[in-house]
Amino acid sequence: MSTELLGHEQSLVRAKAGEYRAHDKRFAEWAEGYGVISHDPLTQCRVYELANELVSLGQLPDRSAVLDLFIAADRVASAGMWLVVHMTYAKSVRPDGQPLQPSDFKDNPEGHTGGALNMVPAYTGYLLANALSGETRSWLMGQGHCVAAIDALNLIVENLSERQAERYGWDRDRLSRFVSDFYSCQIDAEGRPVSPLGSHVNATTAGGMIEGGYLGFAELMYPHMPLPEEKLVAFLSDGAFEEQRGSDWAPRWWRAEDTGLVSPIMIANGRRIDQRSSMAQDGGVDWFRRHLALNGFDPIDLDGTDPASIAWGILQIEARLKACSAAIQRGEMQYPVRLHYGIAETVKGFGFPGAGTNRAHNLPLEGSPAEDESMRALFQSGAEKLFVPADLLRRSVMTMNNHAATIRPKERDHPMIARDPCDLAHPEPEWLAEEEAGSPMAAIDRYVAALFRQNEDVRIRVGNPDEMRSNRMNETLDLLKHRVCSPEEGIAEAVDGRVITALNEEAVVCAALANKAGLALVVSYEAFAVKMLGAIRQDLIFSRHLKESGKPLHWTSLPIISTSHVWENGKNELSHQDPTLCEALLGEMSDMCRVVFPADANSAAGVIEQAYKSRGEIWNIICPKRNMRSFFTPRDARRLAEDGAVRLRGNGDEALVLTAIGGYQLEQACLASARLEESGLSNSLIYMAEPGRFRAPRDGLEARHLAQRQLVEDLFPSNARARVFVTHGRAEPIAGCLRPLDTGPQQTIYLGFRNRGGTLDVRGMLYANKQSWAHIVEQACRASGKRPDTILTSSEMAVLGGEKAPDAGFWASFEG
Repeated sequence: MSTELLGHEQSLVRAKAGEYRAHDKRFAEWAEGYGVISHDPLTQCRVYELANELVSLGQLPDRSAVLDLFIAADRVASAGMWLVVHMTYAKSVRPDGQPLQPSDFKDNPEGHTGGALNMVPAYTGYLLANALSGETRSWLMGQGHCVAAIDALNLIVENLSERQAERYGWDRDRLSRFVSDFYSCQIDAEGRPVSPLGSHVNATTAGGMIEGGYLGFAELMYPHMPLPEEKLVAFLSDGAFEEQRGSDWAPRWWRAEDTGLVSPIMIANGRRIDQRSSMAQDGGVDWFRRHLALNGFDPIDLDGTDPASIAWGILQIEARLKACSAAIQRGEMQYPVRLHYGIAETVKGFGFPGAGTNRAHNLPLEGSPAEDESMRALFQSGAEKLFVPADLLRRSVMTMNNHAATIRPKERDHPMIARDPCDLAHPEPEWLAEEEAGSPMAAIDRYVAALFRQNEDVRIRVGNPDEMRSNRMNETLDLLKHRVCSPEEGIAEAVDGRVITALNEEAVVCAALANKAGLALVVSYEAFAVKMLGAIRQDLIFSRHLKESGKPLHWTSLPIISTSHVWENGKNELSHQDPTLCEALLGEMSDMCRVVFPADANSAAGVIEQAYKSRGEIWNIICPKRNMRSFFTPRDARRLAEDGAVRLRGNGDEALVLTAIGGYQLEQACLASARLEESGLSNSLIYMAEPGRFRAPRDGLEARHLAQRQLVEDLFPSNARARVFVTHGRAEPIAGCLRPLDTGPQQTIYLGFRNRGGTLDVRGMLYANKQSWAHIVEQACRASGKRPDTILTSSEMAVLGGEKAPDAGFWASFEG
């Protein structure tokens, strides 16, 4: 019973629960519980009152119909726990509950069993809430390693995904295949897992939306996810609470006008992998309850061992939040709403031997049932308490599966899974005239502001970890405004603002990643955007798995813009000069993660236009914010966005190819190309905006994304053996990515960021990292077998040799 209740209140609750049981035999039958599942007096009182409310509102015909659902949920939850422990330990299942033999057990069990056992009552409570209210909610689980609970219950209630349904069912052979597939490492001829079950939520997990492998990101995403007509239950973990900060800000962001009802429920089992969670050490649920209250939440105590308590909590949280929303609409309340937050207290691994110990995280038994008779006996005794006879379970499942009667979708097709794609209006970019200078970031700002204005009916989220105006996003900020609860006069702030601003890169990128129902954008300093990598990668992994399984990626792609970048952020020391994010994302699958380097305003406009016309991808756009001269006509800018690279100088007959990747690199490459040409060394100048289009494909999906063979041959003909690549990031990652274009270390040279920096201007950064026009000329000569001193002056050679510092004369070409 809740520790919030005072002694006299607890006595009153016990007395009321006793009267309810004496008054209603069916209620008393449910109150007895089933197996390890029991119902404390507070939950009994809550359920009794909820049953009366549901009947009085006409949602269910009578109290008996309500209690039938609660009784059925107990049986389903017990069977779910029974199946979860078999998934960990068994490779053969006996649906009649007979003891397993030594040969029925796995030699190497695996499972994250304790967390999965705790998720069974929680997910059953979610299913029960849907059945009680006659509507299917969406669900989100941050602790993806607890997927066994989801898969087990989905099998039991006949809610499997298509691929799993083809393979599994409630008979001995298919159940045995089900448990054997869990943590199976078998692979097919392509090296892919044979099993459609994963150790985390994956594309075959019915209704799954995130992998949940990176703890803490679900907490940052849920207040931005559902549309106003949708409802979302978010299962969170106390371990994740210490993993990732920022979830405390959820009340600052949630608005009824653009977001549906959210029911965050923490599964508070007090333990992480091999010790107590920090929350448990700080004072447990009592401490957390105070913490929530201080941070704008309304904590609600739930019994994490009881699906009835979870179901009641979901319905209660929604009712409270709906009432608060109505009060705000009437002008009786103001934002922020105190978000109602369920604390489902439980014991790690509840319901099975080893509960509450460190072992419960993975393998709750002290030994292997396959080898130890005492462990087999312990397993069997634990499983017997969870077993549900087949006929009883079948009737329970039929009771809970009231989808047809209530005209609602199965949970595998919940609203956030079954969305239609946004039908967007796309503006024409504002192109700059030839040779006209302009900021590439300002060009992006103009385009996205126009896009957002033309699509006002679509929900918008812009993630901003720092300085929108510094990053030239003025028009967008003035249009959308920072989301705050108390706007400051004269500042671009509003209660309904659509720019999510916090000095926490993870929080703002998750706000954008969560908005798959609308339009999103993230703008960050490049050096700090690297902190977004875990959240980005989790989304990429799950989306790629969906694509591989043939499922449509319906959402509009998300541009993540890295600006104030390496080459123009010298005033802030080397800590602010970091291309790590784009380098890391070049390692992801290029058909899902587009790493693109616009060089001027027109190419930036072409890239952002292309990004918002694509689906299901993440675009990391590394973009200068300072004024750059125009290199591309509108036609060439669009061709660059579509093809990934274009030739700016030459006709393809030249033996030397200079390739620039990055705006400042292109400026220097143009100067180097001109000097080489003047000196008789003809060359072809290529600008490459998307290096990932020119890599060696790693699978068929990526191969279909790559540049056409004819384009590659045109840009990099076989006769052009001398090649110099000048890149925004470090040379080594780009050399690996562009390996198919490499003609060998003597003839193909890569110039990149060399980890040299400090308080420098652009010229100083380029020189320190050997990317000045003269360095490019020097390496082009080397690749072509020519002596650099035949092209460079003695003074220029002295600068390159470190004999003198670069002076105004050295940079005269740069100034031009």
